[in-house]
Amino acid sequence: MKDTYKTIAFSPEEILFKEKGSKFFGYAFPITSEEEVKPIIEVLRKKHPTACHYCYAYQIGTEKISYRANDDGEPSNSAGTPIYGQIQSFDITNTLIVIVRIFGGTKLGVGGLITAYKTAAQLTLENCEIIEKTIDIHFLVSFDYKNMNKVMRVIKEKNIDIVSQKMEMSCEIEIKTRKKNAEILFEIFNSLYEIDIKIKE
Repeated sequence: MKDTYKTIAFSPEEILFKEKGSKFFGYAFPITSEEEVKPIIEVLRKKHPTACHYCYAYQIGTEKISYRANDDGEPSNSAGTPIYGQIQSFDITNTLIVIVRIFGGTKLGVGGLITAYKTAAQLTLENCEIIEKTIDIHFLVSFDYKNMNKVMRVIKEKNIDIVSQKMEMSCEIEIKTRKKNAEILFEIFNSLYEIDIKIKE
């Protein structure tokens, strides 16, 4: 069972790739939702007001993948698709790549554009620190205060990460574990008397 994925650690410095006078500025951003894309593009529009194209591609998710490739006015599939191709080539997810083009007066043609956007995206990703993360499953464990020791013993023995906890007369702890250990962990808590466990959606 695969329970790891690769992504970028943080946004690196911009890269600049030049082709026949056109400038291609490359940016990479770690993201976890589609909602993050638009504000990032807006920031880049302000940073490069003279640019004519803000082309991008992103991929989000581990089991369920969502992705988008946007040509932003360049000929169809000449910008977004080659950018997305590099995200696939580097085998990463939860990443947005934006290539900002400032036109230099010479048309590159569709083939030239594909090469330029692909190269800019590749240089951008080569400039990134790529890290491996685990796919984690989150559980909510509910119990009465009197059963606290039982729950805490398992958490300590199995070295489980606590995400958050609510300790009152009725307690709830959110825990997380990597996917490959999730089933065993569920069985352990499920078999305990007066302890309730469910996956956090």
